[in-house]
Formats: sequence, C-alpha cells, structure tokens
Amino acid sequence: MLLRPGADDLRLIGYYLGKVLLGLGLVMAGAAVVAAALAEWNTLSAFVIGASLCGIVGGASEAKLATRQQLTWAHGMVTVALAWLVGAIFAAVPFHLSGHYEDWLSAVFEGMSALTTTGLSVVSDLDHTTLSMDFYRHLLHFAGGQGIIIVVLSLFAAGGGRIGTLYVAEARDERILPNFIRTARFIFRVAATFLVVGTAALFVALLVAGFTPGRAVYHAVLLFFAAFDTGGFAPMQASIAYYHSFAVEVVVMVLLLAGSLSFGLHFALWNADWRQVLRHLETRTLALSSGLLFLVVCFGLVRSGAYDELEPLIRKGFFTLLSSVSSAGAQVNAGETYLTDWGVLAPAAIVAAMAIGGMASSTAGGIKALRVGIAAKTLVHDVRKLLNPESAVVVTTYHVGKRQILRDQTARAATSVLLLFVVTYLAGAMIGLAYGSYDITQTLFESVSAASNIGLSIGVTDPGMPRGLMAVYLVQMWLGRLEFVAVFAMLGYLVSLARGRAST
Repeated sequence: MLLRPGADDLRLIGYYLGKVLLGLGLVMAGAAVVAAALAEWNTLSAFVIGASLCGIVGGASEAKLATRQQLTWAHGMVTVALAWLVGAIFAAVPFHLSGHYEDWLSAVFEGMSALTTTGLSVVSDLDHTTLSMDFYRHLLHFAGGQGIIIVVLSLFAAGGGRIGTLYVAEARDERILPNFIRTARFIFRVAATFLVVGTAALFVALLVAGFTPGRAVYHAVLLFFAAFDTGGFAPMQASIAYYHSFAVEVVVMVLLLAGSLSFGLHFALWNADWRQVLRHLETRTLALSSGLLFLVVCFGLVRSGAYDELEPLIRKGFFTLLSSVSSAGAQVNAGETYLTDWGVLAPAAIVAAMAIGGMASSTAGGIKALRVGIAAKTLVHDVRKLLNPESAVVVTTYHVGKRQILRDQTARAATSVLLLFVVTYLAGAMIGLAYGSYDITQTLFESVSAASNIGLSIGVTDPGMPRGLMAVYLVQMWLGRLEFVAVFAMLGYLVSLARGRAST
C-alpha cells in the first residue's frame, strides 16, 4: 500500500473509474435502444440522461486523466472498491427518474443490488414498470455478474499486463488463460453460449406454459440474465412462482447451477476435462454440503407439515436450496412462507446454504465453497497433527486446478474471510433487531441474504423499510461482492491520503 498517495495516484484511479463509467453508459445505451423500440419515451429520456452523465464524466476522465503510469495492487484495490460504489450511484439515475422508487437511497440500493447480483429489491409496483426499465435491471445483473472490470477489460483495455490487478481485486483470482484479456473474453464466450442455449430453452418452456412468442422471448431473456448471473431479480413480483411451470423451473435450476460454477471449471467442462471437475475441492464441497442440507430441508418440511410428497419437496425445497447455494435468490414461495409454514429447521438450512454460497471466481456470492473446503481441510489437518507424534510431518493436500499443499497462509486467508462474513451476518442481524419491528429469524435471514448477495427475502426488504437498515444492507452487498479485501484496502488508502495532507 502506498504510504503517501499523491496527485498522480489519484489521477490513475480516476482514469480507470472513468472507463468503468463508460462501460456503464453503454449498458444504459442498450436499454435506451429497447425503450425506443417499444416507444417508452419517458423511460427513454431517463436512460439518455443516465448514459449522458456516464459519457460526460467518463469522457472527461479519458481526456484529462489519461496516464501511462503503471497500476499497483494498491491502485487496483482502490479503483475496484470505488468502481462498485460509483457504479451503483450512476446506475441509480434511471431508477430514480422512473418514479418507481421512493427516494434516492432506494434507487442507489436497487443499483447496488443489481450490479452485485444480489436481487433484493425495493421497487414500487414491479408488475407495472416499463419493459425497458425491467430489461435495464436485468442487464445490470449481467454486467455485474461478469464483473464491471471484466466489461472494461474486454471493451476498453489495450493489454492485460497493466490491468490484471483489477481483475484480481474484483474477487476473481482465477486467471484461466495466460492473458487477462483472453480470460475476460473467455468468460464472455461462456456467457454468450449459455445466453443462446438457455434463452432458447426458456422460450420453449414459456411457449408450452401458454405465453405468446413475444412475451416468451422477453421473459426468457430476463430470466436468463437473473439465473445465469445468480441475481434475484425477476420480471414479475411473484418471481419464478409466477410461471406455474415445472419446465421453466428446471431450466432455471440448470442455469443457476451453471452460474454458481467457477469459470475455471467452465473451462474444464469446455475442454471435456471431467477428471478436473470431479476432483476439484469446490465440486466435492458443494456436492457434500448441498446434499446434507437438502436432507435437512426435507426433514424440516415434512416435520413441519408443509409438504409430504416428493414433487413439492423438489419444486419448493430443492429449488429454494439451489437458489440459496447459487446465490441466485429466485423464489417459488412468498417470503412469509418461510416464517409461517416452513417451521424452524428448513429455514435454518436455507440460511446455512446462503452463507456458504457458490464457487470462487463465479457469479455467485457467499463465503464460497473453496473457503469452506479449505477450512474443513485445515480442521482435519490440525486433528491429524494432534494425533501424530510431534516429530511427524503432516502434509494435507487439496485439488484446485492441480494438486496443492495446504499451507498456513492459505488456511489463514480462508478462515479470516470466513470469519469476516460471519461477523457481517451477525452485525446486520443485530442492527435489524435494534429497530424493534423484527425478530432474530427475520433479521438474520435478511442479513445473510444481503451480505452473501443472495436476494431471497423473508419480507424485511421492501419499499417502506427503515432507511438506516436499507443503508446497512447496501453496505453489506458491497462488502460481500468484493469479499472485504478491496474495501479494506480502499479505507487504508484514504487514511494514508488524509494523513499525507495533514502533514503538509
């Protein structure tokens, strides 16, 4: 970390923030094209204003702040942490102008939720928003799910050497190909492939469900964005329950699973390397944890009397569990159902699944299966050391890309982030309790959902929720998406900057 950041450092950070805004402006421009095609003129003006602001600020930074200075890890971390904050603020402009949000904080909350693919929503009267505005909400899911920085790398970067640190700072530490630009573009190829196949499958399922071709196309595209990018937005307030279609639910579950896989595993699947997939620590961790949690969910649902047949256990229980593990937040139940019908055990298992989340370097949120697996390996390693003579050398290995030795540094890093997530979950729950309107079940469920970027709601998050609690969830979404490191680096950078100015 730079001890005395100066004007050149701020210039470099501002230059790359401008690139992020240019990328966000393109997203708004895409939504504006849809609004123009649908003759939604008021919404079109909101997109034009938002895209213009992004273009003006981004263009000014490109013209005034361009520099050949090399990015350091400090620059990358600060840029990424600020990019997600600034991005949410600018993304909120069309939301605020739409009239479907009660105040500016609500619009920023929606922007952060969209970009972090959380999916918690405070929109008023979702079922009557314009089609282009709803398309914009889901397009932000897609941009955020791939990563704002990934968009910048693919569209504006001239080479991978200078900006690879941005990719890592965005909580994507898996470089699949030798060059960061090639890695970013491979991620887009995967997304584009699933876009074509997934949308086509959803289109057919919706036609069978009785949709007209036009509505089927629209809903298929939006459902794909939300499912593959593990975001919780949906075209209708009732989420997936709106469709009353088992075929739609099956396709969505496949896309949820695909979105929760790391892009490294997608690369292995792309090359038909099944051995790599099956041996991977995260694959085994997710399979084991999800299997055990599903058994707990089934036992809890049967015991509570909510469901006692296989079909509803799959359509309600397994779907909700997969939605939690993948951090997608797609719902087939009303939020109140978890409180009134599911008892205690099944919701507890859902909270545990939300906390674990999907795989590292994927669109999913949460602690991540990799850290959970490493923490379990560390525990087993420590027990083995206790059971062996002091002179014995105990070596523990795990498979992530290749056979790796579990080292103290890796174990500490995994457990540190795991503990930070747990502290964040508890802090959000305690703050929610302080308002006196919710019980611990509600506040813990919602806090884990926000910090893990899940989007499942038990009824706390709505347009009329306390604004202080809304701000807390907004910060939790930001922290969870960046997995703390970039945010802490940014805070340290700002402290250093303040001290530097105070000493001059």
